[in-house]
Amino acid sequence: MTEPAIFETIRSDIASNDIVLYMKGSKKLPQCGFSATVVAVLERVGVSEFKDVNVLLDQELREGIKVFSDWPTIPQLYIKGEFIGGCDIVRDMYESGELAELVAGI
Repeated sequence: MTEPAIFETIRSDIASNDIVLYMKGSKKLPQCGFSATVVAVLERVGVSEFKDVNVLLDQELREGIKVFSDWPTIPQLYIKGEFIGGCDIVRDMYESGELAELVAGI
């Protein structure tokens, strides 16, 4: 089976940026509570620069990122090319201190 063309765009985003958040809205104007939570958590661990990708602007991307990651929901966080997870996982990693360790030095 041929993979969706959008995968090339996703791979490029992830390879070109240390931190990528696929979200509803933008980091300046999140359009769902879960996306807003992940943005706030990133800010709390000192991450001010990251690529935000608004999946609401592109239906192909919105569905494609779910297939790419094999994760059914948005937002989705990638750090150094690795899929981290969605809101609950990011929040748990923040609370345990693991997220701060992961982004240290980025």
